[in-house]
Amino acid sequence: MIPVGEETDWQRLMRITRRSETEYDEESLGNSLPELIAQAAEPLPEFDDSAFGRLFERFAGRRVVLLGEASHGTSEFYRARAAITRYLVAAQGFDIVAVEADWPDAAAVNRYVRHRPALAGEELPFQRFPTWMWRNTDVAAFVDWMRRHNEAVADPERQAGFYGLDIYNMSGSIAAVLEYLDQVDPEAAAVARERYGCLTPWQKEPSTYGRAMLTAGYEKCEQAVIEQCRELLGRRLEYASQDGESFLNAAQNARLVASAERYYRIMYYGGAESWNLRDTHMFETLGHLLDARGPNSKAVVWAHNSHIGDARHTDMGAVRDELNIGQLCRERFGEQAALIGFGTHTGTVAAATGWDGEMEIKRVRPSRADSYERLCHDAGVPRFLLDLAPDRHEAMRRRLLEPRLERFIGVIYRPETELMSHYSECTLPGQFDAFVWFDETSAVTPLGPEHVRQGLPDTWPFGL
Repeated sequence: MIPVGEETDWQRLMRITRRSETEYDEESLGNSLPELIAQAAEPLPEFDDSAFGRLFERFAGRRVVLLGEASHGTSEFYRARAAITRYLVAAQGFDIVAVEADWPDAAAVNRYVRHRPALAGEELPFQRFPTWMWRNTDVAAFVDWMRRHNEAVADPERQAGFYGLDIYNMSGSIAAVLEYLDQVDPEAAAVARERYGCLTPWQKEPSTYGRAMLTAGYEKCEQAVIEQCRELLGRRLEYASQDGESFLNAAQNARLVASAERYYRIMYYGGAESWNLRDTHMFETLGHLLDARGPNSKAVVWAHNSHIGDARHTDMGAVRDELNIGQLCRERFGEQAALIGFGTHTGTVAAATGWDGEMEIKRVRPSRADSYERLCHDAGVPRFLLDLAPDRHEAMRRRLLEPRLERFIGVIYRPETELMSHYSECTLPGQFDAFVWFDETSAVTPLGPEHVRQGLPDTWPFGL
């Protein structure tokens, strides 16, 4: 507890940055902050214009480029990330696309884009809530582009891969580990089934696992899944000699099960620990991918702003002791990591009212007057890239350092409680190296029967 009369680090930052508002250099005199943003804004061309991706050439030398989104259901964010990623993959040698999605589901997409056969009896990916987050027309178009791009890459090891970072699909990961072991080591598969058996009641509803942990002796599950992960990793050289790509998939699934067991247990108690475990898992998964693809590998990450913006410059980190992928990437990769946020003023969004609810097309309320989004809206430029590097537009950057509200819409959007539900206090130039703005945006279009075209390969992952 903070003693009465003492200020937190966050309050101290707010005091210092607000005091600096009176210390502008001559460049900013006579200009409002929206005017400075308008002067620094680099207008964005159309998504299918190759010039869109080339605007981001300044980040091509980084090891990791993290691309955010202010909501999980906005078409412009997906299309912009696709345009940037196409450029980084095709022109700059990036070979990893890592997304805020479950590993087993993304693995099905990875097999498709790399022209590998589908697994026998494999379920269609992304069938769990929120289905529209990855089963939408924008993702399908990008996935098809990746497949066409890889077709022209002669060396399979140089093909770009599509991978999931997230932790939620415990049942899918267990199935993937067991299927792999059935093929390469049936005796190990039998042992794994015994070890994973204690988790079976929660594979479809894993959030109830934490509740059961309070009343029953399920602590043994944690040790069992960790032992399974260690055993699989311990046989790395043996399995990798058979098929390195399959081993990477099975090993990551084993790690996921071990992490997910702990995640769903501590989620019941709330607090920062479950968030930190999830983002640490996603960061470590990214690290495993970079290691597996070799020292010259480079990754593009697609995840929400709340994951890729440095948490130390938001009230997530300053008040709630939460970390995220963006912070961990800066700590590990330093200037070799680029964090790029996305924002909007108004429009429509695909979202639910509650967890596991139906998707709705909701109207996004105009941004609040005391938010970063309103500053960008008042700049009067419909869509732009804002470079927030310290050596660019310093007068604007210094004034943007004053903490303001920033909007975060996930798979759930509740306009009626927007201030409490969807705004947090942040410092934009601390969070991001750049910010991509679309003043008015539209909801993603979920895939339906009308989007299934004739002549698609049997491995197309978004069949209905």
